[in-house]
Amino acid sequence: MSAPLDVAGTRELARRVRRQAVMMVHRVDASHIGTCLSMADLLAVLYGAVLRVDPNDPDAADRDRFVLSKGHGAAAMYAVLAERGFFPVEELEQYCVDGGRLTGHVHHTVPGVDWSTGGLGHGLSLAVGTALAGRGAFRSFALLSDGECDEGSIWEAALFAGHHRLDNLVAIVDYNKIQSFGSVAAVLDLEPFADKWRAFGWHVEELDGHDHAALHDRLARLPFAEGRPSLLLAHTTKGKGVDFMENELAWHYRSPQGDLLPRALAQLEPGDDA
Repeated sequence: MSAPLDVAGTRELARRVRRQAVMMVHRVDASHIGTCLSMADLLAVLYGAVLRVDPNDPDAADRDRFVLSKGHGAAAMYAVLAERGFFPVEELEQYCVDGGRLTGHVHHTVPGVDWSTGGLGHGLSLAVGTALAGRGAFRSFALLSDGECDEGSIWEAALFAGHHRLDNLVAIVDYNKIQSFGSVAAVLDLEPFADKWRAFGWHVEELDGHDHAALHDRLARLPFAEGRPSLLLAHTTKGKGVDFMENELAWHYRSPQGDLLPRALAQLEPGDDA
């Protein structure tokens, strides 16, 4: 099993994930770089310091389960898995290439990916079912987008989890406040967001989703409350780490081409704290 990383280590891992994701999306002129960058710190802390998973035994029966419900952020997910040794980093060059296994939405044939996802709103249900089955054996994590919380299926799963007191379940919302066609507040306002989860029986914590020290500290102490599922509301910035992408809706679909690629990569060199 890979040794857990300290705060400096997960920051460096997040930088590498961002850089890999930018290059992957560039190569095939793909979408969703904004969401990859917003969740890179969350993935780095999870895979660097929190999840009980082993790249040498990715299907271990007692491993923690992880669902990337926002499956369109596949480039970042593949990047963190490769950087942590689940498969060779060189394979990232096959992202979205015909015949390759690194598809544009995460796919379970990739080592370290428990479920294929992409139909938004369904990942929490997978994690809830896994948590119910895994009580006393392992923990179940789900990383959600804020936009998919428009879906009724999210709230059905949330109600079920609270009712069954699934304290081996951890949901994290990448609350970057931008979805595919506009701001979350304009498309379908979720506020008071944290209070909704609390009303469904969850213990909720809010923090800066780019603050590695805070993420390490809070996610080292799970569950947040005994007998209740845990919800981490992570306030993030869409496109985090590349200044011309930050908080810009266009980067949900655009890819960095032409002189935008070296501009982006220059901001993701070692020494920059993304």
